[in-house]
Order: sequence, then structure tokens, then C-alpha cells
Amino acid sequence: MAVPKTSADQWAVLSAVVELGSYAKAAAALHRSQPAVSYAIANLQESLGVKLLEIQGRRAVLTAHGDTLLKRARSVLRELETVERLAQVLKRGWEPRLRLVVDAAFPRSRLLEIVAEAQARCADTQLQLEDAVLSGAEEAITEGTADVVITTQVPPGVLGTWLLDVTFIAVANPAHALFKDARDLDAADLERHTQAVVRDSGRLHPRDSGWLGSVSRCTVTSVEASLALVRAGLAFAWLPEQLVAEPLHAGELRALPLTAGATRKVPLYLVLVKPALAGPAAQVVMESFQRHIPAVPGVV
Repeated sequence: MAVPKTSADQWAVLSAVVELGSYAKAAAALHRSQPAVSYAIANLQESLGVKLLEIQGRRAVLTAHGDTLLKRARSVLRELETVERLAQVLKRGWEPRLRLVVDAAFPRSRLLEIVAEAQARCADTQLQLEDAVLSGAEEAITEGTADVVITTQVPPGVLGTWLLDVTFIAVANPAHALFKDARDLDAADLERHTQAVVRDSGRLHPRDSGWLGSVSRCTVTSVEASLALVRAGLAFAWLPEQLVAEPLHAGELRALPLTAGATRKVPLYLVLVKPALAGPAAQVVMESFQRHIPAVPGVV
């Protein structure tokens, strides 16, 4: 069996230099001296016989060969990190922390039941719960920053389990100008009025899903804030059925009489982000979500 000429440490140093743009910043982040960082890169290049970095202005950037090799090396580094984290999971038993990222469309009442159950069954695990909108949940999966995720879209190469479909209903305050003509509405009617839109919580590839391109829109950070705007008569919006059911029944909101698109169905999927690292707490949360799905698809 051949012994590798390079080490994971050398590739990690190279990755840090590239991400931070300089030897000095990488040295500070890695708590090493700058000569130690330079020495690691020099040894790596010498062992490979390939130039990996070049200086452009004040930044250290990859050569074409360096870019190709570092992409492969980073996958190896991720695998090593997985092995080390798995060892810690096996050593500890229950995970000390479990990060749960849930799309804001997931029914709140069911989520609270699941969280309460997880807290009772996983007393030694700190549960970190975070809302996500649009691409935010996908990003938590692709970036590996969460353990369990509820998302509207499953990224390529990832396995997800369908949980339920959430129905979104187009609604407005009964006194809104959209109702003054007592007729069915189309997209042109809506474009003349303010639409409440929930901001995408993702950073990398944010989307404007659901926005019609109205003359004006009011962007908020949660579906609850969107509901408040609609109830105040300041905007119309598509909101989850479970959130508007009571206001609609009480006459505080009214469904928009659209010729098409009055309702939208959004699927929600359950994803275990790193199955190889899943400890008992992650398994408990996964099982709890699956057990709390509605008996009839689409009913929340």
C-alpha cells in the first residue's frame, strides 16, 4: 500500500489560504505563524511537483491545477471531518446539540408538539430550532449546517422523505380595494396593489418565489409578519391555510376571488442531513416528524 506524499493538514492549510485570500489571514485563523503556513504550502507543492498558488495583487489565488486538486482534496477533508465527528458521537452517546431547520410553512402547532416531544425524550441534547424561508432550508442542507431539515425542495444528490403538502391561500382584508368591484380577479388586478412577500432566508441563491411583480411589495421576515400586514389592510398575500383558517372563519380576512391561482400547494420534505453522523437524538426527531404527519395528505 502506497503512503501518501501529502497530508490532510497541508490541504487544510491550502484551503484556508484560498478562502481567506492571504497567508497572514490563514495563519491567524489557524493559530499558526505565517512562516509555518508558507512552509506547509511550499512542502505541498514540492511533494506534488505542481504549482498550486500564485499571487495576484495582494491575494493568493489558485492556479488551474491547484483549483482542480483542491476540489478533490476538500471532499477528502469533509470525509475526514465526518469520521472524526462520528467518533465523537459514538463516544458521547447522545448529541450535545441538535440543529433543526424548519421551513416557515410547516404547521406551527405540529412543530411545537414535535419539539416538546424531542425535549422530553432527548433531555441531554440541546435543541436549536431555526425558521427558514425558500432557499434557506436547502442551504442548510447543502452547507451541512443543520442536522434535520424540513424543506420545500430537496437538493440534488440528497434523499428526502415527503411529509405533507401545505396549501397557501391568496387573502386580503375584506375592506381592501381588490374587493370593491365584486368580480373575479386576474394577475393584472393584483399587480396594481402591494403584495406582502417573505424574504428568502438563504444567502447564496435567494429566490423571489410567489412574487407577482406588483407595482410595490412589502418584504417581511416571517409569515406571521406578512399576516399582520394583510390583516391591517396594507397588502395581499398567499399565506398557509393553517395560519389564516381562523381569521377567514371570523371574517377578518377574505380569500381573493382569483380566476386562477387562488391556492397553491407546497410540498414539505424531511431530510436527515448527515445520515452517517446521526445520533440517537436525530433519530428521535426524524421519527417524531414522521409520526406527526397528517393521516390525510394535504390536511394539516
